[in-house]
Amino acid sequence: MDEINTPASTEPQASAPTAATLPNVVKVRTAFSLPGIGFCLATAPSKSLIYTGLSDFSILRANLSAEKIEPSAVGANGHTSYVMGLVRCGETLVSGGYDCSLIWWNADSGEIIRRVDDAHARWIRMLAINPDQTRIASVADDMQTKLWDAVTGQCLATWSDYESKTPHEFPSMLYAVAFSADGKWLATGDRTGRVLVRDVTSGQLTATIETPVMYTWDPTARRHSIGGIRSLAFSNDSSQLAVGGMGKVGNIDHLEGMSRIEVFNWQTGTRRFEIEDSKHKGLVEALQFGPADAYLVAAGGDNSGFISVWNMADGKLLTQDKAPMHVHDFELSTDGRSLTAVGHQQAAVIDLFSVQA
Repeated sequence: MDEINTPASTEPQASAPTAATLPNVVKVRTAFSLPGIGFCLATAPSKSLIYTGLSDFSILRANLSAEKIEPSAVGANGHTSYVMGLVRCGETLVSGGYDCSLIWWNADSGEIIRRVDDAHARWIRMLAINPDQTRIASVADDMQTKLWDAVTGQCLATWSDYESKTPHEFPSMLYAVAFSADGKWLATGDRTGRVLVRDVTSGQLTATIETPVMYTWDPTARRHSIGGIRSLAFSNDSSQLAVGGMGKVGNIDHLEGMSRIEVFNWQTGTRRFEIEDSKHKGLVEALQFGPADAYLVAAGGDNSGFISVWNMADGKLLTQDKAPMHVHDFELSTDGRSLTAVGHQQAAVIDLFSVQA
């Protein structure tokens, strides 16, 4: 991460990953403690400041360029439950939580600018912001997708396209949302493995993608389900859509399925890759395409965590390793040489190397 003032890597013959030199080493540069589970991540334009929403209902700020990283709270009297979504719009942070509220914050002072207490009728699961930072999308367990003006907080659209119950008549959840890199499209994903893509301007649905392997129903032992789509990412050219979750599970009381990714040319409905990890179990909580869409980075976990990098030419593994924690969210640096991740009780900066043998 070029913006972080840390010593240069001593890895031999390391170079920035490109389409010609894909990353083949994952290495933790630094990690620091969080007072809970970091569910979501937002960064300042410089990338040296990060913000994370936590299970203790707070939002923390951390300066990655400091000699000693000491996270501090952003504001007070904010959420009254888990902070699950966080985006940055200029000098403003917008957060969403299990308390069904959206809060606009001054990123520097921590002052609350605006609060929408009834943004959704049930738990908010994730937020996304479009590339020009004018629109925010939210998804929640009321099975609604909402579009908000990022500056005024006005709700511009509400879409109710998902069934409120699974095919087995149990409550469903709407976990994931992502804007395309060109800002034209919005993808959402639910518990049963259904992805919907819509035109942001018109609101019309453009594509439906089914990933049923990511949903497991146990009709005998517990009579409930596990899994669902936990992450979505458009490619940088907006033509591909990566969907993250977990493969089929035997004991649905545990995250024992192998981590799973499916990659689509979404406009034609063509599935390019089905990637089921042979080593790491658990949910794929976050996904991001690298520069030139040459590779895809995935992170998540079960009782522990992982970072995996997949070649988008053939869908094969380039490199992977354990993360210091179960990862819930991450963001790649602009050059693709590192990522910042947050998760269970820790945050970390992790380098991606291209090392020649």
